[in-house]
Amino acid sequence: MATPLRFRYWHGAWTADRVRRDLYEELDDNLGATASAPWFAPPDGYEARRFDMDDGSLALFAWTADDEGPAGTDGGPGGYWVGNTETPSTLWRTDKYGFGESPAPITAWAERELTAVLHDAEPWLEAYPTLSWYFLPVLCSKDGAATTRRFFREADAGFPDTTREAALGFYESFLERGVLDDTREEMAAKLGTSEVFDRTRMTATMGEFDAAWLLDRAGYDVTPEIEVSTDHVIDYRAERDERGDTRRGDTPRPAQTAERRHTDASAPGDGPDESRRPTVCPRRRCRPVDRLFVVPRRRLAPSLRGTT
Repeated sequence: MATPLRFRYWHGAWTADRVRRDLYEELDDNLGATASAPWFAPPDGYEARRFDMDDGSLALFAWTADDEGPAGTDGGPGGYWVGNTETPSTLWRTDKYGFGESPAPITAWAERELTAVLHDAEPWLEAYPTLSWYFLPVLCSKDGAATTRRFFREADAGFPDTTREAALGFYESFLERGVLDDTREEMAAKLGTSEVFDRTRMTATMGEFDAAWLLDRAGYDVTPEIEVSTDHVIDYRAERDERGDTRRGDTPRPAQTAERRHTDASAPGDGPDESRRPTVCPRRRCRPVDRLFVVPRRRLAPSLRGTT
């Protein structure tokens, strides 16, 4: 299984001639490639090229004479490569950095370009801009693009007995809250970057998002992927200030690329009874929830039936 989409960073000077010699010519010899200006202009202080391969894969490369560099680097002149194609040999020994570890201007530009590519290929995803942004590292990954797009397009994100619009509308509405933004790349990667379509595993992954929705709705602040002393990792730590609801408010989202055309698929009801803390087993006295509880996915499906 490959990793989600990340930047490769080369610390050093680049020119247009070097980009053509060290990157484009090798791609063209191996795969057949077309070099062009990107669809969107790079940030001030950067130059950029887009490479479209004959097999349908693509890559972006941007370079600058000076910036802050990715987290943990000294900055200065450097180049950023991101794509779902083979990596030119010049960049083989470069370090990889996630979108959240790279300078904000170059990340925003690359995400805008890749999102436009995604929506051009899968126009039905335009109605779900936050979901597109959140899962972009796998929806545009080298090995997982086809399977993750198919999972959302044909398998209704794993929900049984509902429509694609209702299921994706539910996740769009939840992800807009920003509850899991800080661990976006880690959580998105769980959906998979494999060429093999495994609906069962992918559905189980989305069950973690269902659990986060329930905890957030109950007023808990959730922290994913908690390491414990036994070297295991639990899915969430759930905490709540007993003095009041600590649910997060609105979080700035990426620019909306299309008007939302779906109905809010939040589950109906009057909300949780804030006077009671939810427990793992409500029929007997138990410890309050402070760990992940697994939510059977069929329990959520009825709340989506009939929504459009």
